[in-house]
Amino acid sequence: MIIIDEEYRNTTNLLSLTMATIRTRKFITNRILNRRQMVVDVIHPGKANLSKEELKEKLATMYRTTSDVIMPFGFRTDFGGGRSTGFALIYDDVDAMKKIEPTYRLARFQPKKDKTGGRRQRKELKNRKKKVSATKKSELGSYKRNGK
Repeated sequence: MIIIDEEYRNTTNLLSLTMATIRTRKFITNRILNRRQMVVDVIHPGKANLSKEELKEKLATMYRTTSDVIMPFGFRTDFGGGRSTGFALIYDDVDAMKKIEPTYRLARFQPKKDKTGGRRQRKELKNRKKKVSATKKSELGSYKRNGK
């Protein structure tokens, strides 16, 4: 069970080791970047960190939005465990998030893409590209076997 609260909302005591508390502080509404940004403290005694997906869902219920516009990152567990601190951004819409967020952070929450072709084909293409220069590299195509 996860209990959610903020500094100005009702605080709840941790009754057992199975609970975790999420608190936000340093809340800023950034109208220029169409987002709300905050520091997130997660208190989780006796258990491992909450996953980012769980954090996204709980922050979505806290701030009455959907989980696809929330970007949690930079979480570090304090020495001794039981408490983690990180940062979260809540965008107004998905378009604003895609426009502003770095691609590596967007890729973290996207489903992984399978690589096309085998390892040997990728190596052969890399070595063929070494032998040609400039725009001819793009003409080689992708993963053709023996130049056919």
